[in-house]
Amino acid sequence: MDIQQILPIGAGIASFIVALGIVSWISKQPSGTKEMMEISNAVKVGAAAFLRREMKIIIPIAIALSIIIGYFIGFSNGLAFAVGATLSAVAGLISLKITVKAAVRAAHLSSSGLGKTFAMAFRGGATVGLAVPAMALLAITGLYMVYPNPITIAGVGIGASLIALFIRIGGGIFTKAADMGADLVGKVESNIPEDDPRNPATIADNVGDNVGDAAGMGSDVYESYIVTILASLLIAALIGAPEIFMYPILIGTSGMIASIIGIVIVRSTNLTDVMKPLNLSFYVSATIAIIINFVFTYYFMGPTPIAYALFGTTVIGVILVPVIQKITDRYTNYKYKPVQEIVESAKWGYASLTLMGIIKGMQSTGPFMIALIVAIILSFSIASNAAPEGADPVLYGIFGTSLTAMAMLSLAGIVLSIDAFGPIADNAGGIVEMTGMGEENRKVTDEIDAVGNTTKAVTKGFAIASAGLAALAMIQAFQFEAAHIFEGVLALNYSLTNVTVIVGLLVGGLIPFIITGQLINGVSRAAGKMVDEVRRQFKADSGILAGTSKPDYAKCVDIATAASIKELWKPAVIAIISPIILGILLGPTAVAGLLMGAVVTGIPLAYHLANTGGAWDNAKKLVEMQGDKGTEIHKVAVVGDIIGDPYKDTAGPALNTVIKLLNTIAIVFVSAFIALLAL
Repeated sequence: MDIQQILPIGAGIASFIVALGIVSWISKQPSGTKEMMEISNAVKVGAAAFLRREMKIIIPIAIALSIIIGYFIGFSNGLAFAVGATLSAVAGLISLKITVKAAVRAAHLSSSGLGKTFAMAFRGGATVGLAVPAMALLAITGLYMVYPNPITIAGVGIGASLIALFIRIGGGIFTKAADMGADLVGKVESNIPEDDPRNPATIADNVGDNVGDAAGMGSDVYESYIVTILASLLIAALIGAPEIFMYPILIGTSGMIASIIGIVIVRSTNLTDVMKPLNLSFYVSATIAIIINFVFTYYFMGPTPIAYALFGTTVIGVILVPVIQKITDRYTNYKYKPVQEIVESAKWGYASLTLMGIIKGMQSTGPFMIALIVAIILSFSIASNAAPEGADPVLYGIFGTSLTAMAMLSLAGIVLSIDAFGPIADNAGGIVEMTGMGEENRKVTDEIDAVGNTTKAVTKGFAIASAGLAALAMIQAFQFEAAHIFEGVLALNYSLTNVTVIVGLLVGGLIPFIITGQLINGVSRAAGKMVDEVRRQFKADSGILAGTSKPDYAKCVDIATAASIKELWKPAVIAIISPIILGILLGPTAVAGLLMGAVVTGIPLAYHLANTGGAWDNAKKLVEMQGDKGTEIHKVAVVGDIIGDPYKDTAGPALNTVIKLLNTIAIVFVSAFIALLAL
């Protein structure tokens, strides 16, 4: 191995070592009372039961697809699919286990104040942030070392995306069905607090936070990392310049080293504002990443114009992360006007709050898309204008854009750390409420949870933006691969005068809306079953609300599990078969149109959904912080939050995975797109 291969492997191993050290520290902390452990174990058992049932379905499908891809497309792609799928599931499992372990300890530490509670929640999240990107970096590096042609390992993207989609959809439907059932019957109809132990759905709600927000986000970020780095490697291979072949992996290496440093510098003593150490951690990581990127660029590519240009595109990617963070924060944080306007609209009832939330979510897409457009223009222009003499400037421009996306994802470690502490704080708050620890303890967990709601929204924006940038590179790689395979066989015309391109654009633009409708409908159906069960228990046993008898928590967990698994099929099937069927019927040009159409509608739709739901959630938090719990305004805000649940935690996050899955499917199956119908 040369130094360019040793560096990413070393960074990945170092990340795992630090993660294991943090896990050891977490395990040594007191886990709380017997009652707290009983609740934590109930959540752990429920989450494990969900994953087992989901994996019983996913594993046979994954094995079958691995064999099919290996037989028809090539052994290396079949192997890569298996690696991508397996590690995507492992990423979700790691996220789940750490969240459960850290949450009960954070609840126990809430008696010791904000600082110690935050330290536990953040370090639990940091374990996920260190382990998940390290797995992705090591997987792609290992595969690329064995199979240096990235098109022969593109199956890793399908495996990562498919499993992430299953976990995202299944977990998202589970958590929001449980959440909606608990809130509608508990808070709205029965006027009992959130996470009240009298609510039969409260354990299912806490399980949902783990399988949706923790396991789902872990698989999502792992998949985003894999697909983004794969897109850059594909373009680098098309350019054919040996000095840039490992450059995308080196960018991932620099971000991982920077994330490790950013995580270990976080301090929680004398803490008054939770966001301050998080912001410091991120900006330190971003600065270090830029410095290491420059060192790697200078050392491995030399002081050439193209080297400096490619480094410049990575700087754009690093800068884009806080830009998206600021935009998302502006539209989802209760400190700013958009959320405050939503709260003000709650005075006029359910309809005005719903409309105002949708309006603000739509408005948020404007600055977000402008930021993406500026990043694309700058990265493409810088790289294309510096292309070496005789090289294709278009390919270098696309490579620059893919590096911007890779530089974003290189910071996945610190971004995921900042995100993953949110579900831990949420679960800790539930344990505090259910064990009756007191209002002061709940204030501590609520303060961290409120910040976690914002950081979760930021991470969704981060994943959505990277999906858009990576997809643009994948689309170009798809076109070049199609040109190579069908040279002299099919005339490939990608202009808007070609009716197959138009058909593809329309089909691709439709897919995000169809899948969004299916997902929200799935949440609604599953939530309906949960509502019926909670009402049934309240009616059958009056002692539950009186606090003299215990609800049947397990029944609600089982309902959410069965309903979520039943609902995850349709969206996954559409994402898998759409490019294949269109490609076989109309050829590669139609598929290119489909991929672009899905990006054009899917990216702003996903961001709108994530921000609308996040704004409704924080509007409810603001109402509660103002002391209006139990009032009519609070009930209106709670309903807004309930409506926003499937927006921000199911449909929105699933769309960026759908977009990447469409692209990786197209790349791997391009040789099958034979155009049976000549238009």
